[in-house]
Amino acid sequence: MQVSVEKTSELSRKMTVSVPEEVVQEKMAARLKSLAREVKIDGFRPGKAPQHVIKKMYGDRVRGEIAGDLVETTYFEALKEQDLRPAGYPHIQSSDESDGFKYTAEFEVYPEISLEGIDQIEVVRPVATVQDVDVDGMIEKLRAQKKSWATVERASQEPDRVTISFSGVSEGENFTDGKVENYSVEIGAKQMIPGFEENLVGLSVGEKKTFEVSFPEEYGNEKLAGKVAEFEVEVISVEEPVLPEIDDAFIKAYGIDGSVDAFREDIKSNLENELEQALRNKLKNAVMNALAEKIQISVPNTLVDQEVESMMKPYIETAKRQKMKLEDLKLPRDAFEEQAKRRVALGLILSEIIHENGIKVDDNKVRSTIEDMAKSYERPKDVVEWYYSDENRLNDVRQMVLENQTIDWLVAQAKVTDETISFSDAMNKQG
Repeated sequence: MQVSVEKTSELSRKMTVSVPEEVVQEKMAARLKSLAREVKIDGFRPGKAPQHVIKKMYGDRVRGEIAGDLVETTYFEALKEQDLRPAGYPHIQSSDESDGFKYTAEFEVYPEISLEGIDQIEVVRPVATVQDVDVDGMIEKLRAQKKSWATVERASQEPDRVTISFSGVSEGENFTDGKVENYSVEIGAKQMIPGFEENLVGLSVGEKKTFEVSFPEEYGNEKLAGKVAEFEVEVISVEEPVLPEIDDAFIKAYGIDGSVDAFREDIKSNLENELEQALRNKLKNAVMNALAEKIQISVPNTLVDQEVESMMKPYIETAKRQKMKLEDLKLPRDAFEEQAKRRVALGLILSEIIHENGIKVDDNKVRSTIEDMAKSYERPKDVVEWYYSDENRLNDVRQMVLENQTIDWLVAQAKVTDETISFSDAMNKQG
């Protein structure tokens, strides 16, 4: 076997493998001899047909099979000989010639990654605590979840609930199937298109109003996206929200038997758990950003393609559940490509860090992570068993824990500066 490799781009390789004709003939002879014992040929007793007859009848087929086998067996030998690490499957083109068998395999390889300066990255670590005002804010949210409505005899205002009848017209066409009757809208809840709810402020029962607003460019209905629409509304009723008192019944509804102080402590404990996770995610993002800036690598297109497909998959599955036609689903590749490249690059960098520094997954942390995830379920033990009963599910958690351990290792090496932020900023996923 002869192997030559051509570098066609930074990560692309074209590997040519040649196998001598004598090797091909040797394998063919063995295969034809075995075949002669199995096939039935008219005029000959089973297993007695001459080799030249067998070769004439089955030679081409057998040579094709041998070619496939040679690709399968020599490809990995050639990669090992040339010390190549392909990323993804190769594109193989073969040519069967009189002087032997030859094929080319075109593929991308993993990039060489230098971790020089990895111990010099700078990271800003966010620090926050849960304050009384944060607990107050959560209690108000819980009260709002259990609000009731009371009819009022006044003009509407935010955050009232207004029941209306309305119709909509765009470019001369009614798109509401006539008039929509008795439709409830919470002013300020942002459930309607931008501008609609604001136009309901200051209206009394029986009052009518006509106004224009524009549908967003990304609106789900293609016919209406970006179009100006004229709405005609009539107010049927106006109601104001009534928040419940924080009494024993209210507290008990959230599973707390005790005083308001006990209720506040329970809320604070839950917020602290959420805060801990949020701060960890922000620290992880800070480390990832520092890594991406410090170590810049080229990434194989085949891995980017796989990541783009993975990122698009949830949207496609949602479309299928909603019985949408996939051709109607607008998912331009360039909307995912940059993020996919970043994910692939960071994944390769983290893998190199893990390999170079011998970071091993801590099985005790895997167990505690699964137990923490199981706490929110009614039967935590069943959830833990569910994870440990399936190797794929368990490996997903192991991979997550290993990544977190690697982040911890990087933080220990980095120059870290603490920055105090508010609870709300810490919980803001965009920040």
